Amino acid sequence: MIRLAYGRMLRDALGGEHGLPREQLADLARRFTPIRQEVQSRRAAGEYGFYGLVDQGPTVRAIKTFAEGLGQAHDHVLVLGIGGSALGTKALLNALRRPGWNEWDDEGREFFPRLTVLENVDPTSVAAALERIDPRRVLVNVISKSGGTAETMAQYLVVRAWLEKALGQAADRHLVFTTDPNRGALRELARRDHISTLDVPADVGGRFSVLSPVGLLPAALVGIDIDGLLSGARRALERAESDDLLQNPPALYAALHWSADVSLGARVHVLMPYTDRLREFAEWYRQLWAESLGKRVDRNGKVVHVGPTPVGAVGVTDQHSQVQLFMEGPFDKVITFISVEDFGVDVAIPNAPDLPEALPPDLAYLPGHTLGELLRAEYQATSAALAQMGRMNCTLRLPDLSADTLGEAIMFFQLATGYAGAWYGIDPFDQPGVELGKRLTYAAMGRPGYVSEEHDQSLGDVV
Repeated sequence: MIRLAYGRMLRDALGGEHGLPREQLADLARRFTPIRQEVQSRRAAGEYGFYGLVDQGPTVRAIKTFAEGLGQAHDHVLVLGIGGSALGTKALLNALRRPGWNEWDDEGREFFPRLTVLENVDPTSVAAALERIDPRRVLVNVISKSGGTAETMAQYLVVRAWLEKALGQAADRHLVFTTDPNRGALRELARRDHISTLDVPADVGGRFSVLSPVGLLPAALVGIDIDGLLSGARRALERAESDDLLQNPPALYAALHWSADVSLGARVHVLMPYTDRLREFAEWYRQLWAESLGKRVDRNGKVVHVGPTPVGAVGVTDQHSQVQLFMEGPFDKVITFISVEDFGVDVAIPNAPDLPEALPPDLAYLPGHTLGELLRAEYQATSAALAQMGRMNCTLRLPDLSADTLGEAIMFFQLATGYAGAWYGIDPFDQPGVELGKRLTYAAMGRPGYVSEEHDQSLGDVV
């Protein structure tokens, strides 16, 4: 079970000058009642659809059947998607499969396929992927809830032509679509060409969809325990049912970060896992927090321009890049560390007899320890040092990096996002700013010369 350590968010743990006053906890707890009621009522009205992802037995069985059957006839899975259709899958692969997954041979991957996610329309990335992947051995999973995502559909048109060139009419057997159950371009194409499909639940938005078929199918194809993911998610959901704020971890996390933002100006929220295996998880969190909470208007249509800026970092790597700013820069940040108790593997630092003499005195402690011990010590020291400098930080303590624990962590942050939306008074499930960019892209692509000529002129002064 995940634990949230939040003491270093409070002023009495930060030297008495910075941070939230402890009495604010009681105030937040009192104010939590209407927040909780709002979330419950909006959930009943269908807004918080991701809660239902813990109960999708028939879908899980269908995914397993597909993965164990047709899915195992391929040695490479190519996912086409962007944003919520890609980031979650990358986080699952990074956390739950061996590092460097695609570099291992068949035996090293336990004979599960390689997995490539194309999440951009950069021609260099797309061309390189199609050059190195064998079209005869690939399964292409096209993911777009609306079926009208321009980038994903452009990828699809390119990849379908690539498949047809190599396979002719058999190309359709190498495709599976994950999309809206009833409408959209992908759904129509699937009906016309008899392409296999999985449904994105209509009430689940893209950035909340990693525990739907969007993430579960690619996960199952590479051997990730999807039952474990949903079991952990269910535990997070159960813990979030408490009406007591101090016993409701995701609601408390949301309340503390909202309060740090609006009362102390801590508008930069950093997620810093101390493991490479959660690097992509931090990227997934960035979209979830940014796209959900950055809004121009509140629920009543009042212009508010709210929203924290999420930042991803990785310990200990970013101790040598970003931590200097976190330590001595503006008091506008909250850092969330993720620590892992059991990595499942460790590496000893050799205790060679002649080595200590060659090391500087301040490094002589290294031999005889392990890399895991060093990583934990670095996290503990960084958290303590930030606290001594008056910098707010908290820690999510993960017992391990199993599918069960990651599912709990995913649901924890989705729940926290839903609660944060209520604290900020905004709709955490829309993205009008993204939609504007989509419309302008359509306008630009529909007018010859616009992108290269008219856009440059509209930039104003250029040197």
